[in-house]
Amino acid sequence: MSLYSLSSSSTLLACSTLLILLSWTAPSTSAFSLSDLSSTSPWSAFLNLTGCHLGDRNPVLPTLKNYLHHFGYLPDSVDLSDDSFDDILESALRTYQQNFALDATGHLDLRTIAQLASPRCGVPDIVNGTTSMIAGRIHGRGLYTYFQGEPTWPQRDLTYAFTDVSAVSIDRSVLGAVFGRAFARWAAATPLTFKEVAADAGADITIGFFKGDHGDGEPFDGVLGTLAHAFSPTNGRFHLDAAENWVAEGDVRDSNSRDAVDLESVAVHEIGHLLGMGHSSAADAVMFPTISAGSRRVDLASDDVEGVQRLYGSNPDFRKAMAPTGGERQQRDSSHGEVGLERLGWGAAVGLFLAVVTVNLLDL
Repeated sequence: MSLYSLSSSSTLLACSTLLILLSWTAPSTSAFSLSDLSSTSPWSAFLNLTGCHLGDRNPVLPTLKNYLHHFGYLPDSVDLSDDSFDDILESALRTYQQNFALDATGHLDLRTIAQLASPRCGVPDIVNGTTSMIAGRIHGRGLYTYFQGEPTWPQRDLTYAFTDVSAVSIDRSVLGAVFGRAFARWAAATPLTFKEVAADAGADITIGFFKGDHGDGEPFDGVLGTLAHAFSPTNGRFHLDAAENWVAEGDVRDSNSRDAVDLESVAVHEIGHLLGMGHSSAADAVMFPTISAGSRRVDLASDDVEGVQRLYGSNPDFRKAMAPTGGERQQRDSSHGEVGLERLGWGAAVGLFLAVVTVNLLDL
């Protein structure tokens, strides 16, 4: 039955549901709400695309096309200024939905919008047209992926240095502790070692915080957009968006800010890229491309371990018994990478439902 041809009984049901919703108090959540997206995210306009499908025109579609082009889903030949929903866009959305284990309809449903609007890593999911995030599924192995050509570091003892941290107010000793733990997580699973050195010591890996255009062709976009990016071996550059509300001490889930981002979680993810890991479609992997504000995901999942050990081998002291349990496991992103109505926030979900009911009632 079409939403725009409700019967009288359906109208009564809609009105009753509306009254129930108006009297219901939504549960609190640290995930996004509609107001969060409209005030902070550079991708908040995607909410205006909910329900958009093939044949539609929408002034926000060029923004979506630029997003999908940046992350590898649309080729350079596509007119990114076109506001029409065409076959090419539908195909790109299906690929995106497959990568994130969503219903591959090619339509902009609420779950897809929620995933698109999530804070994420700036490294593309697809490089040169290769749908890398689902390659593991196709070849019957883990869901981990690599950069094209599978580049690795030739040496096993690597150095890192903080070269530009003036744009953030985090204490230098705190930064050292956070990144030390992040590097240690990868070292525990591999023969690699990581040592911090002075900024002028010619480190293999350089770490810096920057805002906007910072000269590498990958400008940052502000709060809760692209959080960070890192380059494949042996480039060694690791850049973080200084505009983010980074939480480097304490539990990010205790933060009163709805745009709080856990620094260690992002650091662990980007170090994976520095070592040659691409994005994974395994929702519990640290190499999953997105992470919710106010959540934490720092423990290497089996998919991460299998992937990095295929590149570098195993640490002789590594034991799977070292995998996190109990409270440490609970520190992972509470959504485990899944995107549902709760990721947008109950306010957004209820708001969209009420909008549909209102349209239906007005059309009767």
